[in-house]
Amino acid sequence: MEVHNYLGHGFLEIVYKDALEIEFVNNQIKYECEKEFRIHYKGSFLKRIFNADFFVMNKIILEVKATREGISNEYITQTLNYLKASDCKLGLIVNFGKSSLEYKRLIF
Repeated sequence: MEVHNYLGHGFLEIVYKDALEIEFVNNQIKYECEKEFRIHYKGSFLKRIFNADFFVMNKIILEVKATREGISNEYITQTLNYLKASDCKLGLIVNFGKSSLEYKRLIF
């Protein structure tokens, strides 16, 4: 919320990601940016990987959006797939694209 309160809406997604990193560091929150996860399929790993925007405290997938359209079903499905592939249980989609901060918590 601090990032949205300070910057408001209208910037590109990368601006909010950079600001979130500053907040994580300032608040001593453990995180990884663009965390790579491999997808397991029938005893093997697929060639393709996915990058979660943030992996917070070794247990939360955080996806950052900056869209006026809001949190779509596509973003929800994307995050649920990330949760499945990463064995994480908790995901959070945060959308900075509207005048009020929009977020969705997902449990897998």
